Amino acid sequence: MEYTFTSEKPIYLQLMDCFKIRIVSGELKPGSKLNSVRDLAMEAKVNPNTMQRALAELERLELVRPERTAGRFITDDVEKIAALRKELFDEEVSVFMQKMMALGFTKSEVVKAVKALEE
Repeated sequence: MEYTFTSEKPIYLQLMDCFKIRIVSGELKPGSKLNSVRDLAMEAKVNPNTMQRALAELERLELVRPERTAGRFITDDVEKIAALRKELFDEEVSVFMQKMMALGFTKSEVVKAVKALEE
């Protein structure tokens, strides 16, 4: 996966966002094993401590689980993944709607435009 970071928020939060997207998209399958912290950090071109912090936060959210000697694994909880997917969807729609409102569009205009895309 290609990582692109901005200065808008801390890198560990951006890493978390990347992992969340990879989990809900199915790129990282439920129960799949993650590479080591060092390998993930090299892949993302970040400090291993930064990657460790991102993974620790994902553990706190129960999206990743540690197994003592085997490493870290993506959660098997498909309901948690579905809830995360809905949360990410809602956030993106909210941001999109805020941008459209700032441009002067009404909700009905946005809905009409989105429906027109289906045609």
